[in-house]
Amino acid sequence: MALKTVLVADVPESPAVALPITRIQPKGMVEMGRGASGFVVVGHRGKGMNVLASSDRRLMAVKENSVRSFNAAARFPIDFIEFDVQVTKDDWAVIFHDNFILTEEDGNIDEKRVTDLTLEEFLSYGPQKEIGKMGKTLLRKAKDGRVLNWNVEDDDSLCTLQEAFQKVDSHLGFNIELKFDDDIIYKEEELTHALEVILQVVSHHANARPIIFSSFHPDAAQLMRKLQSAYPVFFLTDGGCEVYSDIRRNSLDEAIKLCLASGLQGIVSEARGIFRNPSAISRMKESNLHILTYGQLNNVPEAVYMQHLMGINGVIVDLIEEITGAVSEFTSPAIRVDENLSKSTVEEEQANKPNFSQLELAFLLRLIPQLVQH
Repeated sequence: MALKTVLVADVPESPAVALPITRIQPKGMVEMGRGASGFVVVGHRGKGMNVLASSDRRLMAVKENSVRSFNAAARFPIDFIEFDVQVTKDDWAVIFHDNFILTEEDGNIDEKRVTDLTLEEFLSYGPQKEIGKMGKTLLRKAKDGRVLNWNVEDDDSLCTLQEAFQKVDSHLGFNIELKFDDDIIYKEEELTHALEVILQVVSHHANARPIIFSSFHPDAAQLMRKLQSAYPVFFLTDGGCEVYSDIRRNSLDEAIKLCLASGLQGIVSEARGIFRNPSAISRMKESNLHILTYGQLNNVPEAVYMQHLMGINGVIVDLIEEITGAVSEFTSPAIRVDENLSKSTVEEEQANKPNFSQLELAFLLRLIPQLVQH
């Protein structure tokens, strides 16, 4: 496939510069984890997604997919942050999860598709960087259809992909989800153009930062693998928890087939999909595929621990503080050297650490699929 030259476009005050995406040089597979265990913890949309209808204040602490959220996540021992990238009408790579952005004008709800906006229009929503300037009220539609004010305790402005590279702690890896609408049938040239815009920003600003691309869109994942070989591409899947018209999205078996046929390096599955079909893990490992998971179960330390035992490479989580603390406990070595801890304290900690035999683990793996069917 021929590679095009597109415009690098990110910050309004900087002129667009034409750069060939072939500047990206292969770096090989990223190191999946910094710790000795190699078990990766990824911050979901930064320090966790916002659930506005939740009674859990932790899910409304800081604006998701913002520079503030990314740097808040960087204060914890995580390896990557995950965030969603879309391309505006005028070819700017921006970070936003939802397909539509909502505000209220003259008492009416105004809903626009993010990819139909210009960068200036997109950045006009929510808090503004310019002191004294007011942005449009930002609303969000909940899963039950209610439209709620997007209120969080620590708010921040919307941002571009380039801003994330420039303003987020450089040690932190980026899991860039290539976001496309399930309800739109994209032509190959449309997908290619959007991916090339994103690649221009990455090629110019990533430097040594670890990068993983991922996408629920099978064609987008395949195209990103064809367009570059510098960074790994993972296929996102519900693992059979939902049914789609595209069969490639409906099971872990199909996800494995897609990865092997396209040269993708890994799978990111809904955790329930893994628990429902744990035998798929061995097939992925035999195929040299890395395995990450996402979903609400990943905010439960016991569920994360089970995945660690099952051989999962890492988890994408919302409750970073709680999960990184738990991971630190169950991945710690059997004997720790700590002058401030007595021998009896260390022995007590190790005694309290779960330790399953192979027989017990096999039983749990047979039992878990029945527990997560609903």
